Amino acid sequence: MYKFEEPIYFYFFAIIPVLVVIFLLVLWWKKRIQKKFITQELLLKLAPNVSTFKPVLKLLFLIFGLSFLIVSLANPKMGTKLQTVKREGVDVIFALDVSKSMLAKDIAPNRLEKSKQIISKIIDKLGSDRVGIIIYAGNAYPLLPITTDHAAAKMFLQNANPDMVSSQGTAINEALNLTKSYYNKEEQTNKFLIIISDGEDHQEETKQIAQNIANEGVKVYTIGVGTEKGGPIPIQLNGGLIGYKKDRKGETVITQRKPDILLGIANAANGDYIDGNKTEVPVEAIEKVITNAQKSEFETKQFSDYKDQFQWLVGIGFLFLLIDIFFFERKTKWLKKVDLFNEKKD
Repeated sequence: MYKFEEPIYFYFFAIIPVLVVIFLLVLWWKKRIQKKFITQELLLKLAPNVSTFKPVLKLLFLIFGLSFLIVSLANPKMGTKLQTVKREGVDVIFALDVSKSMLAKDIAPNRLEKSKQIISKIIDKLGSDRVGIIIYAGNAYPLLPITTDHAAAKMFLQNANPDMVSSQGTAINEALNLTKSYYNKEEQTNKFLIIISDGEDHQEETKQIAQNIANEGVKVYTIGVGTEKGGPIPIQLNGGLIGYKKDRKGETVITQRKPDILLGIANAANGDYIDGNKTEVPVEAIEKVITNAQKSEFETKQFSDYKDQFQWLVGIGFLFLLIDIFFFERKTKWLKKVDLFNEKKD
């Protein structure tokens, strides 16, 4: 398994398109100057060894060389073996509402992005705890199985959107039942379920299901995002706004946060409801709860004995740069007979 120690150096790849643009501009400038003073036929007679292909080849060598050096700066490492390690922590499952109403912008940037910010910051506060993510709208789907890889959790989280769920609505009951498969009943770890939603369209039996989960030892917390005043539900196409959702009468639908519903779910499960409109409030509250929770020991598999691989990339990069330096732009005499670069003129 590979990982990069300093991925920030990948920003240096922005240099490559700049080099290509400069090369094309210089090439255009040369052609323009040549046309002012000499014809193409005369140029071929005065400079018969000038190659039109080799400058492009030199540019490619330069790009390859720089690319390998940039990747080497990021210091790729390879895990040489998979081993089982013991860690202490709790299990935290996030149930994220991705229904269309979560796109409302009554809080900035919108309810869904605010929810992602909250989850991401909570994950940053976790230590060796395991985390899993469920998304739900008209159906519930496992976005990420329970794992100790927090970086992967945040990456999967950023991709969550309403289009990932086949039908709309709010299938919180499916999400609650799905969480049961995430927890390992044989492990005596503390289990947490954090539901993030605007509280719209939840079913009556949700409270009973939440209570059943709590009876199995899962601590349930709900976080509400959105305002009671509410806002319209945007309709987007290819990332652009094309209008707002309307009802059968042609009036714009206003979606509102329903804190009473989320509070009822939390109370039924002996948990707490937290206002999520200010990011730091739920983050600090959940951090405090998890920090004070008793940590249990569990086993997990992870790659170890990571070894640096940058030296190979540095060598290959310098090799390409050396080829670029000693690779002349004029035609190669012994290749002129076979016309390797298809440069012969009729």
